[in-house]
Amino acid sequence: MTYSGWDIKLYSISSRQEWDDFITGSRNGTFLFLRGYMDYHADRFKDSSLMAYHGGKLHAVLPAHVAGETLYSHCGLTYGGIVSDEKMTAALMMELFGALVHFMHSSLHVAKWIYRPVPYIYARYPSEEDLYALFRFGGRLVERRISTVVPSAMPYGFSTLRRRKTRHALRAGFTLRKESDFEAFWTILEFNLGERHHAHPVHSLAEIQLLHDRFPENIVLHTVYDREDCMVAGCVMYLSACVAHVQYIGSTAKGRDNGAVDLLFDHLIHKVYSGFKYFDMGTSVEDGGQLLNKGLVFQKEGFGGRAVVYDTYELDVVPDACLRTADLSNFM
Repeated sequence: MTYSGWDIKLYSISSRQEWDDFITGSRNGTFLFLRGYMDYHADRFKDSSLMAYHGGKLHAVLPAHVAGETLYSHCGLTYGGIVSDEKMTAALMMELFGALVHFMHSSLHVAKWIYRPVPYIYARYPSEEDLYALFRFGGRLVERRISTVVPSAMPYGFSTLRRRKTRHALRAGFTLRKESDFEAFWTILEFNLGERHHAHPVHSLAEIQLLHDRFPENIVLHTVYDREDCMVAGCVMYLSACVAHVQYIGSTAKGRDNGAVDLLFDHLIHKVYSGFKYFDMGTSVEDGGQLLNKGLVFQKEGFGGRAVVYDTYELDVVPDACLRTADLSNFM
């Protein structure tokens, strides 16, 4: 479908290489948008990702899936807004939103668009034209999750408590490793989440092993061992161009009592990933951001982290109303 100079197409397997090449060269794409990552759970989501061409050239993609009458920023991903190239401008993004709304309405027959933009820390170059377009088209903020992030260029440093816990871990004789024993770590992680939070990891052990095999440079496991050579803590890191993101973290009781995570984060923030712009420790909220886990965010802020938000917007897919709201009726 062509609208206002934009040609919108549904992704298909025949476009896999074109899609991956675009993500690799984009301003704000990460490895999560590569098809090898997105498609590992294709059985759970009806992929309806969109590819947007202007002047015959691919300039933007939208990782997405449809459920009922709603198009979602792909729910198998942490975030998933419009990924764009260096040619995207504010005016082009406004036109693109109009084209996407018309395509969703006429071709996908959806009534609502749930949009989760890529947080700015992941972009290699400023890329928030989509947030302006959301505002102009009447998008409503419906969820705000708070993540705690350390900027490598100007870290605040560890609090007195976190430094003390790190020294405690050293006295306990803990040692650090980078390894691939996801099975041992998953036992700790599943027990932690089940016992303390009545939850479970988003990925199964088989899934995280599969993804690690596909993306060994992007998905990395770091662990902590005691003097008896038993694993007492660990974390799975997701590495993109700008951000070292803590995807999972877990610790045994011994690890918690002796500062294993403090030692691990001191090592990762100040040594291993000091070359990344940001060290993202993940979110500390529940119920779409309505409940702040004060203890968890306090711990993360003790490592020098401060807030970056992961937002979700909702937009009614009603082309005429959207265009009137955006003052783009001249594009009809």
